[in-house]
Amino acid sequence: MDDFGGDGRLVDSDEDVVPPPADFRERAVASDPAAYERFEREWPDAWREAADLLEWETPYETVLDGSEPPFYEWFPDGRLNAAANCVDRHLDDRRNQLAIRWFGKRGERRSYTYLDLHREVNAVAAGLRDLGVEEDDVVTLYLPMIPELPIAMLACARIGAPHNVVFAGLSAEALATRIDAADSEYLITCDGYYRREDAFNQKSKADNARIRTDQELSAAVVVDRLGDELSVSLGDDERGYEALVEAHDGETVEPVARAATDLLFVMYTSGTTGQPKGVEHATGGYLAHVAWTTRNVLDVRPEDTYWCAADIGWITGHSYGVYGPLAAGTTTVLYEGSPDYPDRDRVWDLIERNAVSVFYTSPTAIRSFMKWGAEYPDSHDLSSIRLLGTVGESITPKAWRWYREHVGGGEAPVVDTWWQTETGAIALATLPGFTPMKPGKVGPPLPGIDARVVDEDGDPVAPGESGYLTLGSPWPGMLRGLREGDERYLREYWLEGEDGWRYRTGDGAAVDEDGYVTILGRVDDVINVRAQRFNTGELEAAIVDAEGVTEAAVVGDDDGRIVAYVTTKGGVEPGETLRDSIADRLASAVGDVARPDRIVFTPELPKTRSGKIMRRLLEDIARGEEFGDVSALRNPEVVGEIESTIRDRSN
Repeated sequence: MDDFGGDGRLVDSDEDVVPPPADFRERAVASDPAAYERFEREWPDAWREAADLLEWETPYETVLDGSEPPFYEWFPDGRLNAAANCVDRHLDDRRNQLAIRWFGKRGERRSYTYLDLHREVNAVAAGLRDLGVEEDDVVTLYLPMIPELPIAMLACARIGAPHNVVFAGLSAEALATRIDAADSEYLITCDGYYRREDAFNQKSKADNARIRTDQELSAAVVVDRLGDELSVSLGDDERGYEALVEAHDGETVEPVARAATDLLFVMYTSGTTGQPKGVEHATGGYLAHVAWTTRNVLDVRPEDTYWCAADIGWITGHSYGVYGPLAAGTTTVLYEGSPDYPDRDRVWDLIERNAVSVFYTSPTAIRSFMKWGAEYPDSHDLSSIRLLGTVGESITPKAWRWYREHVGGGEAPVVDTWWQTETGAIALATLPGFTPMKPGKVGPPLPGIDARVVDEDGDPVAPGESGYLTLGSPWPGMLRGLREGDERYLREYWLEGEDGWRYRTGDGAAVDEDGYVTILGRVDDVINVRAQRFNTGELEAAIVDAEGVTEAAVVGDDDGRIVAYVTTKGGVEPGETLRDSIADRLASAVGDVARPDRIVFTPELPKTRSGKIMRRLLEDIARGEEFGDVSALRNPEVVGEIESTIRDRSN
């Protein structure tokens, strides 16, 4: 059946196209295909519908100030407070509705209504002020996935103090670097946290960071996460979180009205593709874009129980674990544990028990679910799911179909989304109420987003050809700059051409005749083999297409040869037969020159908590070089296993 594409054109019915279910269309938040044409015709004023999802202390008049491109300012004459938009404004209608449902590693549970959340955010905000935190002071948060993390974020936003969240798994050195770079004088951390069954001393890492940092901290707050399991001592300039809350319980702090262009938070990139950068996001544009996409792309409403499985230490957890769902007035689920602990059905058990209706996770997680087996989701009642989302990297058609069939009951729309730390919010995706889905293709740009795939000269590529994904016109959630200054901001991201400034995403992509984009991976994820350049995403997609394979990562060694790291489904023998099958699949899909010189089977690939494969580590192992700090990994033990396998095969 023909259907409408993202820009209102008919989509070719001969392609692998999945239309939105009819009953979903009838109830979807975004149900008007004319949105694309309206945004194009009325841009940038069309973005008022995003800003108008928020409450403004001082109403904005100007939508976009583009007088000094590419230093764009959204809603520059408006003033608002992010915490008030996520908490206070919901009190009249849903004060007793759950805002946060938290599930801890050891089976603990905590729930916060919007009234509960308001009370604790105010207490922490008052406590931070009492410690000397003032407007524009940057507060660093070094916490695991516990409720105190979003509460501290909102408390900072309430008093106009930008937050700098550092992923809890990063090392003391990484924390010190980020404290220094952010010019942060205040820290909120905890005594420790759990990784699987083991308790880790987080306070010790924070103390070591304080020794390493050049920045003298004025005060630190320490959350008691582990109780009697770990006893830590507090210094003269440190306060216990619980004592801080108790001392200010019941106090109300008036939300500080911030200019829309004021800094809401700084977030450092993970460093998997270069030196970490301090990405700054402004209050008004960021919150408007996140609120609009939470409603229109993820179709989230107040009555939902919504779960974004990303760690808050990364941008997805910021935008769609905290700010987006709370701005929408819904119930957001936070989970501290691993998806396979205490058993591999943990995710499905939580979805069933909490009647989760919208689930947003990564292709990395989905491939793990596939590897463990469909019997785990199939053994649970997942009928509450009405929409599934995916984020973080490209999803293969095979994984897309498995996700929809075994988690979405074969009916729920699967919204594949593309965006970055720098974009702040979703930029490319289908709108599930009317845009057909194409498994493996992220979809068209959202209304108001000018995305183009171009060649090295900046000219648009022909449909089916690959090139570089760029964004032209500014968008509300865009970064306002880098902590390192304007020079690096311009150098890292922007190109000026005859048609103006274009943002360089750093991703390779292809686009089809209907405007649907396929993300091919980072353009710097390229290997030179026998005088030819290959994009690793292209090679990895071909390998994953082989029967029995769930995941792959491809790197080049120091002799210019292809090394493929491959994980397989449970029960599949990773032997020479499968090696030959993978090599043949690569030769068929890419060419004989792409046959890998080495195929290394491994139970897992090394990944950060945000799901990024650490290819640099794999490259170091392939080249026999020493690899560096693995503290940012969620599975550091696998690095040694891979190294041993490589060494054994070399002997």
